[in-house]
Amino acid sequence: MQNATNRPNLSGSISYPKTRGASAIQWFSPSAFSAPTPGTWGNLGHYAINGPGRDEWNIALHKVFKFSEHSQFEFRAESFNTFNHPQWEADGASGGYTGNFSSSSNGQITQAYDPRVFQLYGKISF
Repeated sequence: MQNATNRPNLSGSISYPKTRGASAIQWFSPSAFSAPTPGTWGNLGHYAINGPGRDEWNIALHKVFKFSEHSQFEFRAESFNTFNHPQWEADGASGGYTGNFSSSSNGQITQAYDPRVFQLYGKISF
């Protein structure tokens, strides 16, 4: 079955084993799917496969210090993915959810979004 918009047949149970290989996480089992008869729709429902969720907390602190009527210092501290939870990226281009269910890399999550990031900002106005 080539990459297409047709839905496959569900011939087994969609399981989410989440086993970690050398460089990927197997998010679902591609052996549960089969190609439908040419010219027909498969029996898999729309949005039947749920990707990994996101649990990302971003925090920002902002303070303006006034020195005089015309001068001030602005300080800002920002943190993205503050608690550093892994954010798995389910993307067909990276080998995640492709339309080719016979591919050995289908159902694998091979990359993650950016880890925790801090940034500081300071500005003096006069």
